[in-house]
Amino acid sequence: MKNIFCCRPIITVLLVAGLLPACKKNAGSPPVVTAVRNYVASPNDTVFTSLVANGQWVVLTGQNLQNPLRIEFDGVVAGFNAALVAPGSAVVQIPAILFASVDTTKLYTVRYTTAAGSTTFPFKLGPAAPTIAAISNVFANPGDSVFITGTNLVLVQQFSYAGTAITSFHSSADGTSLGFVMPAQVPGDQVVVTTRSGTVNFKIEATPTITGVSNENANVGDSVYVFGTYLKNIQTLSFAGADVPSFVSAGDGSWVGFVVPALSGSGPVSVVTKFGTTATFYNVNDIATGALSNWEWGGVFNWQWWGGASLTSGNPDFPGNSSQYMVLKTGILSGGEGNTYSSYAILLNAAQWVPAGHLSDPVANWAFKFEVSIPTGWNGGSIDIQSSLGTYVARWEPWQVSSTKTAAYSTHGWTTVTIPFTMFRTKDATLGDGKGVSMASFADLLGASGNSACTMYIHNYGSASTATGFYAAFDNLRVVQIK
Repeated sequence: MKNIFCCRPIITVLLVAGLLPACKKNAGSPPVVTAVRNYVASPNDTVFTSLVANGQWVVLTGQNLQNPLRIEFDGVVAGFNAALVAPGSAVVQIPAILFASVDTTKLYTVRYTTAAGSTTFPFKLGPAAPTIAAISNVFANPGDSVFITGTNLVLVQQFSYAGTAITSFHSSADGTSLGFVMPAQVPGDQVVVTTRSGTVNFKIEATPTITGVSNENANVGDSVYVFGTYLKNIQTLSFAGADVPSFVSAGDGSWVGFVVPALSGSGPVSVVTKFGTTATFYNVNDIATGALSNWEWGGVFNWQWWGGASLTSGNPDFPGNSSQYMVLKTGILSGGEGNTYSSYAILLNAAQWVPAGHLSDPVANWAFKFEVSIPTGWNGGSIDIQSSLGTYVARWEPWQVSSTKTAAYSTHGWTTVTIPFTMFRTKDATLGDGKGVSMASFADLLGASGNSACTMYIHNYGSASTATGFYAAFDNLRVVQIK
């Protein structure tokens, strides 16, 4: 009997040892990724060695890819549909990636995880090569803050200004600006930025640029500001074709202010300095070109006659506008409150947003514009703009100072809001409408014809109530070519 009992632990160990290989076999083999391929069917199902991240659909091929737990591109988790996954392939959409904050140790990798293990596949997925459009202030003194503006100014490896290496700088989250402190000036006329995606050289010049106009449809006697770069040493200035004899420029050349003279028609804003000339691509004092609605009886009315806004004129809360406009007013919005109908929306009939001959233009060449007047502080809730399709939404949130900071927003009378069509985005699973992938073509937003209805509405995407209600007037909704 003693011998029998002594054998029992040995038998137990053998049984457990015999079970272990079976358990491992049930978990399957670890996944293997061998290629990233074009989602488009043959003959275009090419193997990619690199991609510019833009929300594309791709096919990961390999072995043991069934039942994924997590798929990451450059360390960013991608959503996936189990119905599009098989042992040898997985169809996945590349997620939106903020390269300014990505974990660079995971850059240029695809990581695939199942219950059986993980694999990391090297794949160069990044932003496009950098571009530079302007320098905020070439007149800055050493120690002043300066911004280089452009695109894809992220993952910066080297940066020099006029031959001086800049070792401390900050990229904006969307890669459109690169901030630094102006060094002591040395001879040189080039800005050189090298990122992981390429190198850009930009000549340091003081040719003026215009980035915006505070009120494109101002009345005679109103104060207007033109914003841009190098708006200094001005020799002549005109607004809607009328000469402006008196104006004031910012010391850093970022704006020029003046009183609107008597106007006889529409025309561009033009600035001539000792270094060059610039003008807006579009006309000011023009509410007809590209109009979706200006709510005028003899103009482009186009209202659906229902929704939360009211047709108004002469309201003393909105001085400086003798025409008709829409007023939208809400109380404090609870979490998730607001939608495309009832008391929250301005509803327009269908109109041609973009001329048929321009539907193939780059979407960045056009913008959605309107005038707005907000007399009291607004903090919380988004003004959403969408077409009939409803897939892409642009969100206007001027109270959102940063990702963690807000401040009540109001205007001094009427002001022009410009929303480039690159700001129309799909829905993000976490952040909601208008925070996903940018539209790639006008057909994405408007369909093949470019003719669509328009809805503007307010929605609170937060879980808590807004800090304030909303009270504002809107006028002159239009689509304008900006470059």
